[in-house]
Amino acid sequence: MLDSIDVARAAIQLSITPTRELEEMYIEKLTAGGIKAVAADIGGDVVNSIHIVIERAIFASRKAGLTKENHVQDGAIAGAAREAVAQIAAKAIGLNGGGKIAVCRHREHLSVCVFMSIGLLHLNDVVIGLGHRSIPED
Repeated sequence: MLDSIDVARAAIQLSITPTRELEEMYIEKLTAGGIKAVAADIGGDVVNSIHIVIERAIFASRKAGLTKENHVQDGAIAGAAREAVAQIAAKAIGLNGGGKIAVCRHREHLSVCVFMSIGLLHLNDVVIGLGHRSIPED
């Protein structure tokens, strides 16, 4: 039986896939194991684009069938995505970043992971943030 730590681990591993091909292969593997998953590229001024990152997580989750369009599930995605971004925001003030947001779900367990390179010119740092929520099963 999968639990919240398994779903969080899946979101972290999905967020760090280096290519679209590996991302797709990993999503197939997760799906076969009972975890629904989706990932989306993100980038720009990190602090000023928090709302865009959250929206991207919500829309990607709906499109991939992880969640349905309702306030409970949208709120869970938004909350977990906001938590993940909040964990990296202090390092990102005034800087640009690029990376990936991954969302994974198994039954009531939902995890969102943000993996990014942030910085200025060639002076980059790597950050990761993770959020988790529980939502009712469909």
